[in-house]
Amino acid sequence: MTTTTTGNRWRLGAPDWVRWGFVAFPLIISIPYLTGWWAWALFGVTLVASAPLLPAAPGSRPAWVLPAAMPVVVAAAGALWVLDPNSWMSVAMFSTTFYTLRTFGRALTAVVLVSSAVAIVAWAVVHRLDWLNALALFAILIVMVLLAASRRDRAARLEQTELALARAQTATEEHARAAALAERARIAREVHDVLAHSLAGLALNLQGARLMLVRDGASPEAVAQIERAQKLASDGLSEARKAVAALREDAVPAQRAVADLLAGYRLDTGARADLVVAGEPRDLDAGVTTALVRAVQEALSNTRKHAPGVDVDVTLAFAESHVELTVLDRQGRRPPDAPTAGYGLRGMAERVALLEGKLDSGPGEDGWRIHLTVPA
Repeated sequence: MTTTTTGNRWRLGAPDWVRWGFVAFPLIISIPYLTGWWAWALFGVTLVASAPLLPAAPGSRPAWVLPAAMPVVVAAAGALWVLDPNSWMSVAMFSTTFYTLRTFGRALTAVVLVSSAVAIVAWAVVHRLDWLNALALFAILIVMVLLAASRRDRAARLEQTELALARAQTATEEHARAAALAERARIAREVHDVLAHSLAGLALNLQGARLMLVRDGASPEAVAQIERAQKLASDGLSEARKAVAALREDAVPAQRAVADLLAGYRLDTGARADLVVAGEPRDLDAGVTTALVRAVQEALSNTRKHAPGVDVDVTLAFAESHVELTVLDRQGRRPPDAPTAGYGLRGMAERVALLEGKLDSGPGEDGWRIHLTVPA
């Protein structure tokens, strides 16, 4: 298992090595041509600023380091390119510019574009480049902008498609659940109207027969047989009523459903998973119960995916006007910030928003924390 995980991390980190190589390789080639302390200073700045491009373990460095380093790499590589026109430092500048355009926000991309444009203008002026070649360099910059915009649009379309598919699947599941509930209600009506009524009539008739036998002085054995038959009919009626109640039940109590989910997590992982119930438990609306249960399901799913085998603490607090749910996985360290919210967290937020509740999700001091409050 450890070997497989390491292999996956290496494959995920391979593009980072490639991006860093587009900066490091031109730097290595330019070493024989570096003259003067300023050239070596730019060399050092470019090399150090490109270090965040290397793959790193999650949470090993602040999230702001990589975006802050990109303008420095572009500016320093552009300056080295101007100083040494025969070097390959333009590759480092253009590749880092494209990566920034494709990955980061508008403010950072604007800074990087301005830095690249200034480097092109400086190169053209210092080396007396004719206007046609200068336009060709700017054309490269424009092509990169268009390619980056195309990649962003494609990624956005894929995300929208996945979101639409997820919503369609959710709608299908809800329709199937509604159909199942309708069938359960139909069966409950049939059991109540036919079996329960028949058993109730049978019990009453047996009671009347017992009274007649006692009145007519029948043998004790005959009376005992009628009493046993009456008891069986009464027990059958009680069980039929329980079956009707179970069929008409829309959802189990929230605390019991959450406890079942934690029991499944303990069986799957062998880790500790505790539930603390505060306040006085009570029956909740089906929508509130569903939101709470789905939140725990999503939290446990994310824990299995991102921090397998860690302990989990769940607190379910009942107040007069609302219910609070807190799920915390005990990773023993502060997890890294998620780059974007996944579809599970988005669906959870949408479900809570429909109930006019509040959802907070993010890294805590020793693990990932999900806290939601819904009116009840």
